[in-house]
Amino acid sequence: MDLKEVIRIALSSIKANKLRSVLTLLGIVIGVFSIIGVMTAVRVLQNSIESGMSQLGSHTFQIQKMPMFANRQEWLKARQRKDITYEQALAVVERMTLAKYVGLEAWQGGKVVQAGGIKTNPNVGVAGETIEGFATNNWNVLEGRLFTTEELQRGATVVVLGAQVAKKIFPKGDGIGTIIRVDNYQFLVIGILEEKGAAMGGSSDNFVAIPLTTFFQYFGKNRSLQVMVKAKEPEVFEDAIEEARFILRTVRNVPPGAEDDFSIFSNDSLIKAFNDFTYYVKMGIGFISFISLLAAGVGIMNIMLVSVTERTREIGIRKAIGARKTNILSQFLTEAIVLCQIGGLFGILLGVVAGNIAAIAFEIPPIVPLDWAFIGFALCALIGIIFGVYPAWKAANLDPIEALRYE
Repeated sequence: MDLKEVIRIALSSIKANKLRSVLTLLGIVIGVFSIIGVMTAVRVLQNSIESGMSQLGSHTFQIQKMPMFANRQEWLKARQRKDITYEQALAVVERMTLAKYVGLEAWQGGKVVQAGGIKTNPNVGVAGETIEGFATNNWNVLEGRLFTTEELQRGATVVVLGAQVAKKIFPKGDGIGTIIRVDNYQFLVIGILEEKGAAMGGSSDNFVAIPLTTFFQYFGKNRSLQVMVKAKEPEVFEDAIEEARFILRTVRNVPPGAEDDFSIFSNDSLIKAFNDFTYYVKMGIGFISFISLLAAGVGIMNIMLVSVTERTREIGIRKAIGARKTNILSQFLTEAIVLCQIGGLFGILLGVVAGNIAAIAFEIPPIVPLDWAFIGFALCALIGIIFGVYPAWKAANLDPIEALRYE
């Protein structure tokens, strides 16, 4: 028999025992579903978070009081750090020699932006920025302009809108030169930024940017600032990080040998930290799912042994008319593999759909993890081979005379 004929017989055998086959498949489906579902969801979140982390410009790093990724103990410890003050941040601006831009920013969330009778939900972020902050954040102007040095120095009430806010309050696209309200404060719209899309489970465009000095007037100066540094060249990126670290340790009087009382991160370091974190999640889920597949494999072996017993006379007839051991072995082994692959296919499809629920929730493009789908198929084939060999070997070694006598 050729492979096509063997697969046809295997499918016929599975179809002849629908309920038993379905119950056997459930173990494979659940095991593969858990692997593919979790890996798809992690990949979706990883793409979203990497996209969000890449909102910083190229060869740019950020310094802030709190770490981006930390366990509860590290987070509580970081909360004891002193704020990065405006004066300390200015020291970095003034002393950096390897930086192309050094931007300063502060944030206040949960604000309502209103133009006429249209207003946003109370979830808009307000960014107090220096002019260099737009370059280090990789924000580009779509319409209008940024605020000037003179407007920054005098604390002008001007605002640059993120794309999502602009679309919300100016659906006709006529926002430049309009007076809007951010909570109870009036601002003149002078610019609208290019859209950057969704990232880290939210929009990168749901904010407004005002001069940092104006931000201090309306929302207070008693807060920790973020310092963003864009190195002159990629080649001096690491040196620029060390230079900024040295300056900030000096102005914050950090003793020699003591750890930094601030956090520095870049796109690459954040992505690496996130991947390190998800690695253990993947390994844990993978191990649990593998145990589930092993249990399903035992079920496959049991069902195949039952099938061999039920089809003893059939095996005897095949041998009597010339079937060799290899023919019987390949037939039953193929049945085990096909059974596993059918379960694997359903598990992969369900896993991809379930995993991409995260993509729908975070409004980011869904993905199909082809590498993990291939791994899922390979695991199913391996389970089928491992747990199908013994039943197939037992069938192949049946004595044809005894098999024909079997009732």
